[in-house]
Amino acid sequence: MPAPALVRAPLSRGAHPTARRSQDWRTRAACIGLPDRAVFAREPEAARPALRACGGCPVRRACLEAVAPRTSWFDGVSGGRLWRNGQEVPVAAPVSLPVTARSRTGRLQEQS
Repeated sequence: MPAPALVRAPLSRGAHPTARRSQDWRTRAACIGLPDRAVFAREPEAARPALRACGGCPVRRACLEAVAPRTSWFDGVSGGRLWRNGQEVPVAAPVSLPVTARSRTGRLQEQS
């Protein structure tokens, strides 16, 4: 009898399959469209695109609460942090774009 073929899941293209409803937080996540290798990275360098996206993501808290990385032994980026086996991985260098000034509202402005 031949060995069963390995089946690989496709890369994420758009919203998470269970996030079809517009009220689902995943439809508003800044990481939508990023490759799985960035979102589920185990090393800081590979995770940089996802960590950058988290910097301006409107659903960081919901992501962190839903994934619950400490109790789920999650590997990847959640809530603006990199996790490996449920432990936060320190990221040495800042992952956001350089900041040059604050606007009148007090928000940081990114360098062009």
